[in-house]
Amino acid sequence: MRFVAGLILIALSLSAQTWNTKTDLPDVTWGAATPVQKQRGLKVLRALDCTCGCNLKLAQCRVEDSACSQSKMLANLVAKTAAGDRSESEMTRLVANTDLAKRATMRNRVLWDAVEIPTKGVPSKGPENARVTIVEYSDFQCPYCTTAVGNLNALMKMYPNDVRLVFKQFPLDNHSNARLAAAASLAAHEQGKFWPLHDKFYQNTRGLSRGNIMLWAKEQGLDMTKFTADLDSARIKELVSKELAEGEKFGVEGTPTIYINGKKYNAGIDPQNLKPIIDEELKSRRLF
Repeated sequence: MRFVAGLILIALSLSAQTWNTKTDLPDVTWGAATPVQKQRGLKVLRALDCTCGCNLKLAQCRVEDSACSQSKMLANLVAKTAAGDRSESEMTRLVANTDLAKRATMRNRVLWDAVEIPTKGVPSKGPENARVTIVEYSDFQCPYCTTAVGNLNALMKMYPNDVRLVFKQFPLDNHSNARLAAAASLAAHEQGKFWPLHDKFYQNTRGLSRGNIMLWAKEQGLDMTKFTADLDSARIKELVSKELAEGEKFGVEGTPTIYINGKKYNAGIDPQNLKPIIDEELKSRRLF
């Protein structure tokens, strides 16, 4: 019995350490790396944290969560540079300089470092010269976005002269009519009717369909021939895809996500949480 128990303990111990001893990691290609170079790269992967927030090391994440795209990308970066005979410190520095790693260091901050988000020609409301610009990436079928609409409108009433709101499209794949609604809102924007249709969509998130969208567009007095042509045009569809890719580039992972003067905001989207942030931004951008 003691012998069997000992074998079980040994097996459990080996199982627990598999990621720390494996030399072949799922979906990681070492190319022309020599055994010495590969061991050097594996040492780095066993030491560095994964950037996805799983609290696992990169090597551990590859073994225990092979679907993780972040550990896959970073592990292959290390494997590729290991084959180039880079030192451990050089490989560590390369990982630290990736966008994934930089975002991970900001994950627990309320505001990320500022990025330059293009806003020219994008639907917006509020003063063009406002000292605070809020960019919202949103999905017309997202129930959380519906709540955010009311909260952001309340915030703008608190700062009528100082806050501008810019709307960006971020339709999620699991919402069947989100892309259609996004395209429709931009088609309405072509005729200066973005916000009326925006409000109608969020009042009827469960009723979004092509038939209803056409009905609501007609109610807003849109030129339906032009609206239909724009709605179905490749140009409008490409605009939706462009803003979706742009959001992903800047770190949008779900909706709603807002940026305050280019800084990604990571807290509740409500006036109580936002007011001190806005006040601080106004203070730092005071006009003299």
